[in-house]
Parts: sequence; structure tokens; C-alpha cells
Amino acid sequence: MEINENAALVVVDVQKGFEQEFWGRRNNPEAEANIAALIDAWQGTGRPVVFVRHDSSQAGSPLAPGTEGNGFKEFVEERRGKGPGPELLVTKSVNSAFYGEPDLDAWLKGAGVRQIVVVGIQTNMCNETTARMGGNLGYDVLFALDAMHTFDLAGPFGWTQTAEELTRATAVSLHGGRFARVVTTEDVLKGASAE
Repeated sequence: MEINENAALVVVDVQKGFEQEFWGRRNNPEAEANIAALIDAWQGTGRPVVFVRHDSSQAGSPLAPGTEGNGFKEFVEERRGKGPGPELLVTKSVNSAFYGEPDLDAWLKGAGVRQIVVVGIQTNMCNETTARMGGNLGYDVLFALDAMHTFDLAGPFGWTQTAEELTRATAVSLHGGRFARVVTTEDVLKGASAE
């Protein structure tokens, strides 16, 4: 797999609020280690890294601005500003990182970036929405499925889906629908180091 020299790593909503019981059962306990490895690889090669933070406007949200939960998890916060490459902080109050401040699409296009790697929280929510929009905007989107996680979820008609089922559905929809290429952290790391 070829990773462009200026491919951007988009780290979505890796915030302390997602550690609260509020969300229920999660999947993929390896997500954080894989996200950290990708940030390290990107910073080590001087590639651009985008950190996205969700500033929830919903009352009582664990991600509300001004709360501890709004902050990035420690392993992310300690890596911010450490790489020699370009870095951007995007804040948003909706699912897509492309509807935040500053304008992610304008920043990426201004830097000549055509390929993005999406990681973070949650797989089937903000990650999937960001990947779909990225695909619609013409980016080559890589969706590192093992560098993210989600939670069990209840829906309409009494339906429920486990985090694993939601992850699988997201992967099939994105990959099968050609919004993104669903890949592993190992694939991305190998491609990023083969310059």
C-alpha cells in the first residue's frame, strides 16, 4: 500500500469523555495503542497530523466544552505539537470533521493533500461521517479499522447492534461503497515507512 509523502493523519475525537460509562460497552481495546503508533509514525516522517475535537452542544454531554471529558486523552495530548510536520486542531459540534473550524478541506487542499488516514472515536459515527465526506470531496481515504472503536447501540424498532456488528457494517459500507479503503494499522505503517 502506497502512503503519500504528504498524506494527512486525521485523529478524530480521542477525548477523555469517551472513557465514561455513559457510552456503554466498547470494542477494540487495542485502538489507543494503534492510534499512538500512527501518530508517532506520522510525526516521525514529518507528515501532517490533524487533531479533531468534538465540542458537544448537548446538555450533559461528557464531551461538553469546559468539562474534563472535552480534553484529549493523555496519550494524544502529550503528542500534540511534537512533530516537525504541519499540524492542525479542528473543533466541531457535528459528526464530520469537514464541518469544523478551521475549514479542514481548505487546509488540506491548500497543502496539496489528496490522501487522508482516518482514526479515532467512534467508528460508525464521526469517523464514518468524516470518511464518507472525504470520499465525496475526492480524497483517497484510508480507514484504519483497528485504530478506532465504538460502542454498542440501540436503534429503532427495538433493534440493537453490538460494537463489533456496527464496526463490520461501517467497514462494509465504506469499502463496498467506495467511500474509503478499509485497512489495518500494520498496512498503513508499512506503507508510510516505505519511502
